[in-house]
Amino acid sequence: MEYRTLGGTGVKIAPLALGTANFADPTPEDEAGRIVDAAIEAGINLIDTADAYAAGESERFLGKALKRNGMRERVLVATKAHYPTGAGPNDQGNTRLHLIKACQASLSRLQVDTIDLYQLHRHDPNTPVEETLAALTDLVRWGMVRYIGCSTHPAWRVQQALMVSELKGYVRFVSEQPPYNLLDRRIENELVPLCQENGLGLMPWSPMAMGILAGRYSEQDGFPAQSRAALRGGIYADRVTPRGIAVGDAFVKLAAEVGISAAQLANLWVKDQPGITAPLIGPRTVEQLEHLLPVLEMTLDPEVAEACDVLVPPGSVVANFHNSAPWMKMRIVEA
Repeated sequence: MEYRTLGGTGVKIAPLALGTANFADPTPEDEAGRIVDAAIEAGINLIDTADAYAAGESERFLGKALKRNGMRERVLVATKAHYPTGAGPNDQGNTRLHLIKACQASLSRLQVDTIDLYQLHRHDPNTPVEETLAALTDLVRWGMVRYIGCSTHPAWRVQQALMVSELKGYVRFVSEQPPYNLLDRRIENELVPLCQENGLGLMPWSPMAMGILAGRYSEQDGFPAQSRAALRGGIYADRVTPRGIAVGDAFVKLAAEVGISAAQLANLWVKDQPGITAPLIGPRTVEQLEHLLPVLEMTLDPEVAEACDVLVPPGSVVANFHNSAPWMKMRIVEA
């Protein structure tokens, strides 16, 4: 397996990273532990979580797994802060007050001394970027955090943060974690070139488009049991569109022609796009993880990539996976 460099750090990570958004919601603790064990044994060495996942339970599950298996030093532990962690007006956002408290709480849940990659879960328009970066710089200097990154930020905000870090000597983002899959390719227009130009790693979430690209959805209503659209509704259900389902059906046929599953092809397509470091895979079961592990060694055929471009042209969108970001005003309008 060929490891890839995380941004401008020199740190090497596998071309797939493990996402834990399903831990505790719905994956139980024992299954989550087996997923962590199997991922590490397969060579995956970055595990991503967040304090918002299952109200911190995802972090606890990961911390317990790494304490039990003794493999903490074999992986980079990445987590995120921004979303509310309490009922108070200051229990959210990217302020110094919230980030330092949130980092302390994450360290406790994860049972680690240092978070390898601490990320801003979302852009905070109400907090000056200088305050946020100063707080993150202190967390690095205090040894609580090694590297910093962001998730689902507008390209202009990432560029602004990089400029402020350069001007004021603050720590610098090394990565961005955006939504990216064949159904929503909008990051190719600005964010991908920005990250390539400035040496930021890209670790996209939802490479399978919640299973739409695996053919899980046959209609916009009546979602399959255990799907995110069925379990969580809201923004997850809104991502399931007629055009997205149609592309998903065509994608399943393309994967069959290639000789791999649609789930494998969806992750492979993201993994081998320009500028991508490692997509986040988020299995609910060990079996789902094991099914995706062969993608670590696969390479996307140029002809298959061209066929995907026919389904959804570069830079375009047929299902809105940016709908958890208030700054993205665009809506998908079906004909």
